[in-house]
Amino acid sequence: MAAVRPIGQRRALWMIAGGQLLALTVWFSATAVAEPLAVAWGLSDSATVWLTSAVQLGFVVGALASAGANLADIVPARHLFAYGAGAAAAANAGLLLIDGSPGWPAMALRFLTGVALAGVYPAGMKAMAGWFREGRGTALGILVGALTVGSAAPHLVRGLGLDWQGVVGVASVLALVAAVMLLTVGDGPFETPTRAFSWDQVGVVVRSPGWRRATGGYLGHMWELYAMWAWVAVWIAASAESASGNYPDPAVLTFFVVGIGGAGAWFAGRVSDRIGRAKAAGGALATSGAVAVMSPVLFGMSAWVVVPLLLLWGFAVVADSAQFSTMVTEDVAPSVVGTGLTLQTALGFLLTLASIQLVPSLADAVGWRWAFLPLVLGPIFGLWALRTQR
Repeated sequence: MAAVRPIGQRRALWMIAGGQLLALTVWFSATAVAEPLAVAWGLSDSATVWLTSAVQLGFVVGALASAGANLADIVPARHLFAYGAGAAAAANAGLLLIDGSPGWPAMALRFLTGVALAGVYPAGMKAMAGWFREGRGTALGILVGALTVGSAAPHLVRGLGLDWQGVVGVASVLALVAAVMLLTVGDGPFETPTRAFSWDQVGVVVRSPGWRRATGGYLGHMWELYAMWAWVAVWIAASAESASGNYPDPAVLTFFVVGIGGAGAWFAGRVSDRIGRAKAAGGALATSGAVAVMSPVLFGMSAWVVVPLLLLWGFAVVADSAQFSTMVTEDVAPSVVGTGLTLQTALGFLLTLASIQLVPSLADAVGWRWAFLPLVLGPIFGLWALRTQR
């Protein structure tokens, strides 16, 4: 007998995924315009790097605080998403008000953007899981795909010719629209009821073998993902300088390299619903790790060689993300799903602080040709965790 599909499920799928797409445009809104911001504000190279790292750090702090306070399990998921998206929009728009030397105010606003987004990403996953039991891997794959396209969107906006104020302003407006969208979606039939605060909730999560296995794989995935996303535009520009022949515009190509991950997340979700979460995630890790190993060889080659392999990397590098989250929704106690998702993402983004800083430091030392090679350590660890942490 076919499973009964809840009324409004398709609408909820696209509203939640669409909200996630729009809200996440603020994440890389400043990164996409890092070069003109550096010129306009007189930023040093290290300060420019912190335009991205400050968001990561804010997300980690916000997610750890949210996990400790059980926010994702005591506040309805849709409401937490809306509050976070609204706050992220306000913090991001604050960049437009900075006059003169930005200094710490700009970094503080980027940090607060990350703190606010800690209420968006895990809450969006929990809200989506509340609408799906059958096909949950595909649904969360679509959600992470939307997140991926949203993260890439500022690069496309910049590629269309907007100045840095335009890119930042558009992203802030889209995040506000996302907040309204989530408030119009009802709770799904599988939504976990809210519960009272408990100090032991984090302990319940960490003692779960399924959570530890999924999070081990997720940590390997995150070591690679955000460092690649943050610096692939610079790598492309450096590769183009070394190559003979024309390359596509780095900003536009970066949009497609990051954005194609949306299709990868959807595809991995479909596959995981058929063959299992771990097998689908492992295949994605192996594929992305293989391209990372090849990156020094690809550097400076013809665009006809580089572009297809970069698109393959973008397709695979995020494909496993939703499946590690799906494992958490299926393998931990329903009463702590929100805390489990939040804690997993907090630890993953904490790790990205190291890899995002490592790539440009390595590029300064040995050149961009070799800068992405250490990212392969992530897929290796992730595959080990999936095989051993049962």
